[in-house]
Amino acid sequence: MRRKQRTWGRGPEKAEQHYLVQPHYLAGGGDLRHVTEFLRAAGWKDRSKTGGPLVLDSPDKSVRLGYDLFVRPGGWTVSGRATVTQEAWHATLSREVPSEIVAGLTDALTRPRPTQAPNVWAPLVHHGWETVQGEHLTARSPDGNAFVRYHQTSPGEAVWWASVRSEQTHVWDAVFTPTTPMHLVQSFAAALASPEAVMRPRGQVPRSTQIRAMAMSVLPSQLRAWRQARVTAARTTPWTLNSPSSRRPHTTERPHTAATGRRRVGR
Repeated sequence: MRRKQRTWGRGPEKAEQHYLVQPHYLAGGGDLRHVTEFLRAAGWKDRSKTGGPLVLDSPDKSVRLGYDLFVRPGGWTVSGRATVTQEAWHATLSREVPSEIVAGLTDALTRPRPTQAPNVWAPLVHHGWETVQGEHLTARSPDGNAFVRYHQTSPGEAVWWASVRSEQTHVWDAVFTPTTPMHLVQSFAAALASPEAVMRPRGQVPRSTQIRAMAMSVLPSQLRAWRQARVTAARTTPWTLNSPSSRRPHTTERPHTAATGRRRVGR
């Protein structure tokens, strides 16, 4: 009698419940890896210390990215050192800024500076944001929950400031010093104004009457494929291809999970 062979394996995948959330700027911080894995694949170096904040340096060491959840208010910092052609600059983004919007800024750091003059207002107006000229020039989202403002602090000094509120409650801010390269602010504004929904797993959708969330089932293999597609795209950026690190084998990345330390509610 023939004996049946026992097969070993993981078995069929089990779909997990996720939600497509709109507007995306109210979706919460999300997964840090959306930002960090792209930068690592583009040649950025992880300078983080065990138990400390996340720190990544650009290949030429001109820009440093940090994420600190252990201080208040905590969140993202992006700092550029002074060079021959660029003054030092600094940007701070609250921990609740969705990682997809943070990536609008950080992804742009891996690309060459555009030759055309940047226009921060263009992507906002394109997506129906209303501009208001008052003491400060402001663009406000169609639902009134988000705005971008060119804030004049004193003659010759101005900062770019983005802020989001929900049900009259402050959610997050992003502030850019006057010397921040304008194409980076434009890239951030384009990501902020995007009408696309973002995905969040069950239990990580903020409670708000301003949010629309559509349930969907997602296989773990699909999530891995989407993340890998972003990593692959990062490895083809001009900065990456010209970096000495691109000619070395890629090492295993240190895992970073979704941000914690905030109130999350299940759906």
